[in-house]
Formats: sequence, C-alpha cells, structure tokens
Amino acid sequence: MALLIMDPALSASPTIGRRVESRFRAHPLLRNAHQQTIAPLLFRRMPVLDLRIERLETPDGDFVDLGWVDRRHPSGPIAVLLHGLGGGFSSLYLRGLALRLEALGWRALLLQLRGAGEEPNRLPRSYHHGDTADLRWIWQRLRAAEPATPIASVGWSMGGNILLRALAEEGEQAPLCAAVAASVPFRLLECAEHLDRGFARVYQRHLLTGLKDIVRRKHAAWPLPPSVNVGRVLASRNFFEFDDAFTAPLNGFADAADYYRRTACGEVLDQVRTPTLIVHAEDDPFMPRGIMPSASQLSPSVTLEVAERGGHVGFVASDRYGRADWWLERRIAAHLQQSLPTAAATA
Repeated sequence: MALLIMDPALSASPTIGRRVESRFRAHPLLRNAHQQTIAPLLFRRMPVLDLRIERLETPDGDFVDLGWVDRRHPSGPIAVLLHGLGGGFSSLYLRGLALRLEALGWRALLLQLRGAGEEPNRLPRSYHHGDTADLRWIWQRLRAAEPATPIASVGWSMGGNILLRALAEEGEQAPLCAAVAASVPFRLLECAEHLDRGFARVYQRHLLTGLKDIVRRKHAAWPLPPSVNVGRVLASRNFFEFDDAFTAPLNGFADAADYYRRTACGEVLDQVRTPTLIVHAEDDPFMPRGIMPSASQLSPSVTLEVAERGGHVGFVASDRYGRADWWLERRIAAHLQQSLPTAAATA
C-alpha cells in the first residue's frame, strides 16, 4: 500500500474535541458559497470506477446495494462511504474519494441507501437522516468477516448526519478506526427553514424533484401505507411539507417536526467515541451560519474543522496552475491514512 506523504496545508490542529480553523483556501475564481457548491456539478468529469455491485438481503426482508472498489487491493483497509440526500453511486464526491482512496491502497465500499437506486426498495420505508440500522449492520458484517482489517467511514451532508448518529448509537462498540463527516446539517428543522428562503430555494427545488421521482417509482412498484397520501407528497412545496407527508409517516415519526428532532445529529455528538473529523464551511448555503455545535457539545473524540468558505460539499481549491483542486477529498484521504496503524499505512 502506498504511504501518503502529508501536505502541511492539509493538516488540521491536533486538538481533539474542539473547533479548529481549517487551512482550506477557496479557488480565487470560486469565492462565493454558491459557486463553491455548484462548480463540481458543472465542471467536474465523472470519475471512472471499476465498481463491483453487491446486493445484500437485509434481516427485515429488504435489500441494500453496495458498490465495491476493491479489485486492485483485495486485502486493503475498508472505507464505507455514505452519499447525501438525492445521491447514490453516481455522486461525484463519492466516486472521487473512492478513486483517491484506491490509489492509496484502500478498498472503498459505496453504500447506496435503501430506495436511492433506480429499483425501489421493497418495504414501506425510505432512507432518511436517522436511518442508521443498515450502516451499523454493515459495519458489524465487515468486522465479523475481517476481524483485523482497519475500517473507516465517511459521510457527506445527510450521509454525514447518519454516520454521526450511528457512531453515537454504537459508542465504544463502533468497529471503526476513524470517521469523517462533511457539510453536516446539525439541526434539521433550522436547515429545512433555511432552504425555504431566498436563493436556497433553488437547491430545495432541485432536491425535491429527485425525491418526488423516488416516491413515484416506489408508489408504482409497491403499495404505500394509508398514512401516506401520495397526492399530498407530490404537491409538497418545501422540505417540511414533503417530510410531513412522506418521510415522517412512512418511517414511524409523528410529523416532520418530530422527525427532525429525533434524527438530527447535533445533540448526540458528545456520545461519539470513534476518532472523528467533521469538516464544515461557515458559508454553507444549505444552513444558517450559527448552526455548528459549540466545543462543549463535542466529545473528546470529535474535531470540528471549520473553513470560512467552501459551500456545501464544495471545497474547491486551486492547484499551482489555477486548475480546480478537489481539496475535500485530499483532506479526507489524508485523515483516513493517518488513522491507520503504522504497519497498515506503510505496507
């Protein structure tokens, strides 16, 4: 396995359990939060992966699809990657990190959450911000199959929220050497309210369009329970209305407010026991600036690295020639590589 030589510009403060300043510097032509957020979607080529698809039958009679990038390094450490809302195997950030980790000798395991693929999942449930059961189950399967293999996990946006909640639920039992979460919606109600204002509605409209397509496919393939009024779901104008009509009743929550309260990760970060890095931009256009947790809300295992700019899952820097540099992937890969036992990192 290749040894990663750390770029000093990638190193965060070693302080644990505190908020630290990131060394990320935005590309000089992409200093606006919306530019940072949208630029990868407009200008980045789709990373090409040798993806091996594995379908797992879940204990409750449903299925999840896994995408393995493991042919080059069949015995390397494993990084389980979780996409954000509306994402899946085709998410640029997911594929970009998988490719970078493969070059470092890792196996990447892309988890496509239930219902996120083209084929609807079977059961009357959907993926959501508190949907931790499948991730925790996969961690345990991996650990049982390979007791000595280092395992890490990375999540972006909603996937980061799921990851952090899973870590809090597992506590000392989480079988990971490290975790990274990026652009996390720490308090969901505030994020939903923020996305229903101003330019943020553009992002909301885009994401809702994709979510409604998922509902249509699911409704056509499998019966939905009487608690879900499909007409009301498809007529929803914002996240609160959508989650109140679909996500909450389908997944056992009283309403959208109850769903947001019970699944947000911001209140459980003091329960995380796995070494965890959270990377966040102050100008993230998906949420208000004051949403980040204070140092007192973080466990000693958590470092919150805050950049002044970066947008939402953006963090586009510049290389020496002025070309786009996908800094977040370098930062995550560096952190994961540093987490490995010395023997694994230098093998």
